[in-house]
Amino acid sequence: MHPVTACLGLGANLGDREANISRAIDMMSNAVRVTKVSSYYETEPVGSVGQPRFLNAVCTGTTALPAEELLAAVKRIEAALGRRPGLVNAARPIDIDILLLGDTVMQSPDLIIPHPRMEERAFVLVPLSEIAPGLVHPVNGRTVREMLAALGRIEGVTKCKEVRDV
Repeated sequence: MHPVTACLGLGANLGDREANISRAIDMMSNAVRVTKVSSYYETEPVGSVGQPRFLNAVCTGTTALPAEELLAAVKRIEAALGRRPGLVNAARPIDIDILLLGDTVMQSPDLIIPHPRMEERAFVLVPLSEIAPGLVHPVNGRTVREMLAALGRIEGVTKCKEVRDV
């Protein structure tokens, strides 16, 4: 596979959230050559109340890995940072989602690309628009900037650390 652009969403709401995200990005070097990392944003948890707030970021880079191998690499990083399989939307030290992988469009029991809910999640689109506003969604044909604008008023996504140098 030729190298393609990978966009990954990262979130953490247990432990040292910032360190967990930074370590995950650093650990990706074998799978993705990270070229841009968004600022870090604090957000409310989705789908579960009574959890700590999340810290979220997005990174982009290039990879030659097929989708399934990239997913396996992401799962290894999550496990190494203390994520345990469990309830959907449960509190976790790290969550890494493959948002986009070049023009890949796929649906398997383990992986859907593009991420099926990315265009409705401000905690994904706000940081992604910061580093890749012109990136085009391969299914709906809209740019990240256009998807973010379609959300309307953005609440509950607060920048708390500026863009990180890679």
